[in-house]
Amino acid sequence: MSVRRLAPDHVQPASFAFDAANENWADQQIAKYPEGRQASAVIPLLWKAQEQHHGWVPRAAIEEVARKLGMAPMRVMEIATFYTMFNLQPVGQHYVQLCGTTPCALRGAEALKKVCEDVIGPQSTVTADGKLSWLEVECLGACCNAPMAQINFDYYEDLTPANFKALLEDLRHGRPTKPGPQNGRTGSEPLGGGETLKDPGLYDGSMIGAGDWQKRVTEQRKAAAEAAAAKAAAEAEAKKAAADAAATGTAGPTDIKEAPAPAAASPGRPKPSDPAQPSGRAQDTPSAASDTIKDTSAKDISAKTPARRPRAAKPTDKPVK
Repeated sequence: MSVRRLAPDHVQPASFAFDAANENWADQQIAKYPEGRQASAVIPLLWKAQEQHHGWVPRAAIEEVARKLGMAPMRVMEIATFYTMFNLQPVGQHYVQLCGTTPCALRGAEALKKVCEDVIGPQSTVTADGKLSWLEVECLGACCNAPMAQINFDYYEDLTPANFKALLEDLRHGRPTKPGPQNGRTGSEPLGGGETLKDPGLYDGSMIGAGDWQKRVTEQRKAAAEAAAAKAAAEAEAKKAAADAAATGTAGPTDIKEAPAPAAASPGRPKPSDPAQPSGRAQDTPSAASDTIKDTSAKDISAKTPARRPRAAKPTDKPVK
């Protein structure tokens, strides 16, 4: 991790105060947090102070943020020196953050550093006109379009020494620039344009089915719409006829109702007390009739069964003692 220190005393302003608009904005940020948690707004306030003070945070701004949030100045200093998003040195009107991580380095970032040194000067220095300054930073997350640089809040990608030098000159002289890829490609598509989905038949539907499928689908939709319209018209006509019949007091074909069938026409369901109602013997209540039936059945069985004669003794049988 690089050492981050405040700018020298001779470039530090004597004081700092939020302007009226930023003061109101800061109060709104602080109000988002409950009482005793105002320190949670320290990063937004430092960021707003950096925006107001030409892109960098002086010591006086750190002290003002600490006073406003009721924090020790050293605690705010720890935050400002930890996060590289806060610039502790003066920067140019156009602050160039050049990515030097491996993907960009493999795509020519070293040559872009040479351009920065030739056009702007050493890192963390501002040009005499105050327009440009630069710093090499870690990955900015646009590896597909390497090499690239962030200038203020915009990304400029697919840089080469030639177009990067032209870009810096345009910024210095106030000419309009176009963020994004500088080689004409759209977004992160492959160099030279896309290599897939080139055949229009893959996405215009001409390869679906056989024959003129578009005409077929159109006819099917038209037939379905006509059928739905005819059905709706028939239902509306039936409702109108029923309403007219009700208004004149005459029954139409749809008003005839069948009388319910008499109860005798359908077989009645056996009641629980009906002898025909089936039931299990485990749930039946014993009665005299059932006892009589049981006894009669037992006598009939005994009358039909012949008496069993005793078995004759065999010579091998042993006498019973």
